[in-house]
Amino acid sequence: MTRDIAPRTWIPALDLAAQHRPLREPILSALGELLDRGHFVLGEAVERFEKEAANYLGVREAIGVASGTDALHLALIAAGVGPGDEVITPAFSFFAIAEAVERTGASTVFVDVDDETLNVSPEAVAAALTDRTKAIVPVHLYGLPAPAEAIRDALAGRAIPIIEDAAQAFGASIGGRKTGSLGDLAAFSFYPTKNLAACGDGGLVTTNREDCAREVRCLRDHGQTGKYRHERFGWNSRLDAMQAAILSIKLPLLDGWNQRRRAIARAYRERLGSLSLRLPVEPSGFVSAWHQFAVRTPGRNRLQEFLAERRIASSVHYPAALHEQPVYRGRFGSFPTAEKAAREVLCLPIGPELSDSDVERVAEAVIDWSSLPTGGPESRGS
Repeated sequence: MTRDIAPRTWIPALDLAAQHRPLREPILSALGELLDRGHFVLGEAVERFEKEAANYLGVREAIGVASGTDALHLALIAAGVGPGDEVITPAFSFFAIAEAVERTGASTVFVDVDDETLNVSPEAVAAALTDRTKAIVPVHLYGLPAPAEAIRDALAGRAIPIIEDAAQAFGASIGGRKTGSLGDLAAFSFYPTKNLAACGDGGLVTTNREDCAREVRCLRDHGQTGKYRHERFGWNSRLDAMQAAILSIKLPLLDGWNQRRRAIARAYRERLGSLSLRLPVEPSGFVSAWHQFAVRTPGRNRLQEFLAERRIASSVHYPAALHEQPVYRGRFGSFPTAEKAAREVLCLPIGPELSDSDVERVAEAVIDWSSLPTGGPESRGS
């Protein structure tokens, strides 16, 4: 790493103001052009970004929608998921996938996650298959791709679509193939904290299947196939032109931002590798987008408090497994690895705007905590 700036008093988890400072003029110029033309919903700016995103990801079709949650929901509908079906997905993730499945009328089937990657394992998927299984939704958690091809192999020839939850993994890949191209469909989020982020909400569905692309385009716009021609009941889930214009400005910068995240992750791994913390892994052939750098320790709560005392932000993604949420209480059994992860995971700052001195300060603080009698994995998080 070579980047450095003057030390700051507080290290944030993500500095959106710093990210947008050098982009202020091109963004304002692009928004001014849209104001002058009066084009605000779908239109040329959205079509341009869809083509750029499809080209970057290596897919035939990219369809802009209003949010990552809508992207998941519309992808499920396009894949034919509906009442009476089952959708297999990991028990440790953000709640959006559960919402998306339940809104189709299907049933969520949670499975436990792999202890090393915290992504769903092919073996867990195979064990959960039933005659009602309609789709598999692996989550590329924290930016690390889930093993989509191995999951497909675990289906033993059954034609069950794989829908990637790629909300945290724009730019990640396996064997040179980008997320978004690994399954039958994929859903991305452009929430402001994502690696590729809008200045508001937005989402994207990608696919190589023309039938699914047509379905999503129809569903996102009130079920229309032409103006005032409604072929079915749809939704109002259109990516607006202003967000698309901002995303087009940011997309060429994404690889550089992700490379900076990789450099920060490498520095953390080098500095913290001798500690008893569990550090995130990146299997051979996998390229993570490093959306988060998630360490694991039973003393998670005390570590977070210690970092806050050192004026370093950290975050818990996520404090409960999905089956532990109140809305699901009593519906599922235990998923031990997911439950343990929810009590141990702490995400350190990894935004590309961090300076070398910021990264070193975070690492030094974690090392200092680990050396305390109450630090380290032998402690019990409160």
